[in-house]
Amino acid sequence: MFASAPTGRIAGPGAGEALRMARKDDLGRAGEERAALYLTRRGYEILDRNWRCADGEIDIVAAHGRDIAVVEVKTRTSIGYGHPFAAIDDRKLARLWRLAMAWASAHPGRARYRRLRVDAIAIIGPAPTTGTLEHLEGLR
Repeated sequence: MFASAPTGRIAGPGAGEALRMARKDDLGRAGEERAALYLTRRGYEILDRNWRCADGEIDIVAAHGRDIAVVEVKTRTSIGYGHPFAAIDDRKLARLWRLAMAWASAHPGRARYRRLRVDAIAIIGPAPTTGTLEHLEGLR
């Protein structure tokens, strides 16, 4: 008699890391959704989400009055690895400004006569829908 082959998949050495990254991506997407809802409820118009170019990606582009805010969203389940805003160092901020300029160049009709700014939103808690949300406007 022949033994039947196992039908389940055997996890290799990288399986745990892949699962952790998938959870992190899901957490990030849920945080971006919460941030967009927060901005909309405060009178912002969401112009773009996850806009990409050669230099990277912008999480949210939103208009508010005469301003266009390029919004970086950082979502964490806790501050065990530091506050989410700590991940936005000078290098990251410079890249966000380059991305803001690239978005404005790609959308001249929407960006004309508007001020660009870079904002950050941090969401901290076990679930992005209930975690605390902090919004910093006009990062320099």
